[in-house]
Amino acid sequence: MAEGRYEEPQFTSERIVTASADDVERAAEAALRPKRLDEFVGQPVVRDQLSLVLQAALARGAAPDHVLLSGPPGLGKTTLAMIIAGELGTSLRVTSGPAIQHAGDLAAVLSSLEEGEVLFIDEIHRLARPAEELLYVAMEDFRVDVIVGKGAGASAIPLALPPFTVVGATTRSGLLPAPLRDRFGFTGHLDFYDAADLERVILRSAGLLGVELQHAAAHEIAGRSRGTPRIANRLLRRVRDWAQVRGDGRLDLAAARAALEVYEVDPVGLDRLDRAVLDALCRRFGGGPVGLSTLAMTVGEEPDTVETVAEPYLVREGFVARTPRGRVATPLAWEHLGLTAPTGVPGATAGTLFEDTDVEAGNQGER
Repeated sequence: MAEGRYEEPQFTSERIVTASADDVERAAEAALRPKRLDEFVGQPVVRDQLSLVLQAALARGAAPDHVLLSGPPGLGKTTLAMIIAGELGTSLRVTSGPAIQHAGDLAAVLSSLEEGEVLFIDEIHRLARPAEELLYVAMEDFRVDVIVGKGAGASAIPLALPPFTVVGATTRSGLLPAPLRDRFGFTGHLDFYDAADLERVILRSAGLLGVELQHAAAHEIAGRSRGTPRIANRLLRRVRDWAQVRGDGRLDLAAARAALEVYEVDPVGLDRLDRAVLDALCRRFGGGPVGLSTLAMTVGEEPDTVETVAEPYLVREGFVARTPRGRVATPLAWEHLGLTAPTGVPGATAGTLFEDTDVEAGNQGER
């Protein structure tokens, strides 16, 4: 694309660098998940702390404290929940916040638990309020109060529960009410992975998939995986596909680069949507500032998609800044597109970066 010319982007498929996963991908991930804590790569602080909690519980012969795992999607919260159950030698019950909309739904799950079982609640921040209040008592006193009757004649019958452990996972720990958060004896926050740990994840996964992956190729895939193991494993599978169909079967550096070019993932992990946002900011709006709704309309996406899917990584990596007047492209964005930033580009102005209240001046409808 020539400098100064803007072309309307077209998006026709799901993003390969999204950290979310559907049921099909979760099934593919199951074969790659570590089963024990010492097999889990990365997150050394959380891994060490969790190991201490589990070993102490096993030594006492008691259920460990309830565990809350927070962090962005794709970093291993579900895997750690499965590992906790495996380390304790017990079974794992799996549910999610959106699936429990009534207190009775949760009461049915809790009353069927056996002693020492692990209950994993994904997206626990999305629990309905009545279910939350029931969970408070269950986690602290190991009982549920069953309501019998209606109106003035209703009465609560306490039902004792065997000791169990709740493992909650959330991508938005700030939405958890304080009474629920305080009932977790251990809280671990998972951070994005560095390239070295991602390489180890990729090489381990390649071995489980039965393919020979060169270290240079693993390094290349790791650099484009946005610090997220789920994305790294997904890109590995696509490189394997390319090597089998279009290559000679070897997963070397050339195969990795060719495959990721087909899927339009560039050397820093940006895909078509990411580059379209940067392209619109720089070419069409001269670097900004521009409001979220206008930017989303320009790239042909919903504002929520741009704000929650593309923007977090662009802001985290320093390509886009949020200011009181709107989004602006930083000098790094201009450099990445191979463009020369104009003199006085807003993204280069100190003191205006990294603000969260970015209502565009003169247009109160923008976010």
